[in-house]
Amino acid sequence: MDLYDQWVYMQKTTQWRFTPPTHVVAAFDSAIEQYLEEGGLAARGARYTRNCRTLIAGMAKLGLRSFLPEAIQAPIIVTFHAPDTPRYAFKSFYDAVKQRGYILYPGKLTTVETFRVGCMGQLGDRGIAGAVDAVAEVLGELRAAA
Repeated sequence: MDLYDQWVYMQKTTQWRFTPPTHVVAAFDSAIEQYLEEGGLAARGARYTRNCRTLIAGMAKLGLRSFLPEAIQAPIIVTFHAPDTPRYAFKSFYDAVKQRGYILYPGKLTTVETFRVGCMGQLGDRGIAGAVDAVAEVLGELRAAA
């Protein structure tokens, strides 16, 4: 969806270039409204930063290290080193955390075994704490079975 090209076309013709993506426009409008209601960039950035710090601190208590040093870690998504247990396999770890209501991302961006956790979206303090709790439960099962 090339918004600039659509805008230029709309200025010339007052029409959409193609069939109007009404569901996309409605979702975009809702997203902008939520963004403004939250307080814009400063408020959203502060929430993402809180989420990131809470996530890293909680995972550290579980023995999981962040891949990036704190000084260069952005508050959007955090890459963690995989758990140090012989029973770890991303797919089964992912499935077990997903069963508890949280989705992880594979860590395909590094040459070492990693996984990623997002800090953005509608997750707040309770959501991040829940994600850490879900990972803790799964790690406990993996370590108990080792």
